[in-house]
Amino acid sequence: MTGRAEPRCSDAARTRGDALPGTASTVRAWLLLEDPGPWGHQAWRDARLPDNLGPDLLAAAARARVRPLLIRRPLDRAGSLHGTERRVFAAWSRPGEAAMVTTTLTDPRDLLDLDLTALGSGRLPHWEPTDEPFFGVCTHGRHDACCAIRGRPVAQALAVAEPEATWEVSHIGGDRFAANLLVLPAGLYFGGLDPDSIGRVVETFRRGEIDLGHFRGRSGWPMPVQVAEDALRHHLAYAARRGLRWCGTEARGDARLVTFELEGLRWVVDVARVDAAPALLTCSALQAQPSVVWRAGAVRSA
Repeated sequence: MTGRAEPRCSDAARTRGDALPGTASTVRAWLLLEDPGPWGHQAWRDARLPDNLGPDLLAAAARARVRPLLIRRPLDRAGSLHGTERRVFAAWSRPGEAAMVTTTLTDPRDLLDLDLTALGSGRLPHWEPTDEPFFGVCTHGRHDACCAIRGRPVAQALAVAEPEATWEVSHIGGDRFAANLLVLPAGLYFGGLDPDSIGRVVETFRRGEIDLGHFRGRSGWPMPVQVAEDALRHHLAYAARRGLRWCGTEARGDARLVTFELEGLRWVVDVARVDAAPALLTCSALQAQPSVVWRAGAVRSA
């Protein structure tokens, strides 16, 4: 018998109706290095980087709580760079403090001299500041086939409208929500995208709003807070990217009371932890696993 015994993870997630809100990876500091590939299952370890750069930088970034990603331009499958320079970005995604800088390197080993501890604390290197967003579509097919199958058409479609801002990125989490989009420095995650919807999501972002239909959450906030933000936005029909401030979270067992402030008013959102039924969460999974899901309840003014 040929073919897959199980559907692809993104197909299965859509059939189950897996919720998008509250699924953004919790990351505030980012380091992105241009590398056209090929990327293996573990991008930094398997990429054709000089010497032991990949493992060394991964270890240093983990200690500093920095998320490193490899990036490339859509349709670049030559396996070599155009010229010798590689584009590099460093970003900080804490809401209210988001910022990004960029530079080019001829030798990627120079990244080993970067103060990753400072970056992990929100102190960006002295590179060129940029106000332009970074639109990164995960196309890391060696990590999960869905990211390539669904991600590459989305990246190609976006590159037509946003040629300078569009990049393909290595694994960012949530393969079953492919195609996935990461927007930096805001740290916004979007999922369940296709070549038609990606344009609407980016156009909405450009006018200062969030497309709530594909919103997974802000990487700078914990997952329960991401769920609470989405619930409050739907409750108020509030799509503006800025203006909503997270004031704090009170833990009550497996529940959370999340407080926000908007235009001088305070709102509280009840969020509860639920263990979802076991499922194959990635295409490479050999065994069904339960996942932790946060669900919003009551939304009320404080």
